[in-house]
Amino acid sequence: MYSESDLDAAVTAGAISPAAAESLRAHVAAQRNTPAVDEESFRLLTGFNDIFVAVALALLLAAIGQIGAAITPAMGGAGVAVAAWLLAEYFTKRRRMALPSILLLGAFVGGVVATPIGALVALEPNYGDRVNALILAGVGLTGVAAAWAHWRRFMVPITVAAGALALTGAGVGAAFAIWPGLDDAALPLVLAAGLATFALAMRWDMSDRARTTRASDVAFWLHLAAAPLIAHPIFNMLGVFEGPVGPAIAALVLALYLGFAVVALAVDRRALLVSSLAYVLFALYELFRSAGAVELGTAFTGLIIGSALLTLSAFWQPMRRRVVTMLGEGMAMRLPPAVA
Repeated sequence: MYSESDLDAAVTAGAISPAAAESLRAHVAAQRNTPAVDEESFRLLTGFNDIFVAVALALLLAAIGQIGAAITPAMGGAGVAVAAWLLAEYFTKRRRMALPSILLLGAFVGGVVATPIGALVALEPNYGDRVNALILAGVGLTGVAAAWAHWRRFMVPITVAAGALALTGAGVGAAFAIWPGLDDAALPLVLAAGLATFALAMRWDMSDRARTTRASDVAFWLHLAAAPLIAHPIFNMLGVFEGPVGPAIAALVLALYLGFAVVALAVDRRALLVSSLAYVLFALYELFRSAGAVELGTAFTGLIIGSALLTLSAFWQPMRRRVVTMLGEGMAMRLPPAVA
């Protein structure tokens, strides 16, 4: 299986012409009876060898981390980071393997972040809240720097999302360090970070409306990172998991989910629907249970939500055309094309 990034790289290298690449995309879209822009294609596996290599990498990196941590806590993270970078020189830079590249990115950024944490814990295991917030801000910025360096060298699409999450941690940590009494503002801060990440994802998306280059892959992972940062604070502030869910809360949750569906249709991304799905399932289940359907509450919930999502998937294109048309021509020119 070849991703849009692979086709783009092949065109850049001169292996195929731009016209041939476009013809291939059109052929695949015709076979699937859906435009390529609506498929949200991204590459996770190039073959079973990806899984084989990923398992081997996980075992090796875990062993390096454990051996290093036995020497000093910081050595474990540093060893994993160095090993992940060196392994990425082959499996990412030369072999361009998808799943191993994602694993090695996570190991590198995680190892870089874990190194100062290990050193600080070795010095003093119990810090105050303000110092912990400063540490979070510091390691978050360290993670941003690590993601930036990895992107400059390997350009794995998920790297930008990893950097955005690290920057979120740095921002929240800095806010708590400056204003220690912000406990009640944690969820709004995360929501703000999610909206900022969503805006960044849209910027990448708008740079490739046809979704034929690496920019589309970067946007996909940014949307995937932004979605839980948006959905989790909103539904938690509503207290969905804090007590019995009555008809009013259930109706509000469903209304928010419909709003998310409109946004997902407009931007042609499904991540927001997936991230908020657990809250909708729980709210609807609690509503059925409070109505007396204790034994069949789960079945009724699955029947309604499953049917709704399948209907949305089957009629995604005509529904999206209607939503984009309602937004006006100016906005439509910034979004992925709604193919007739």
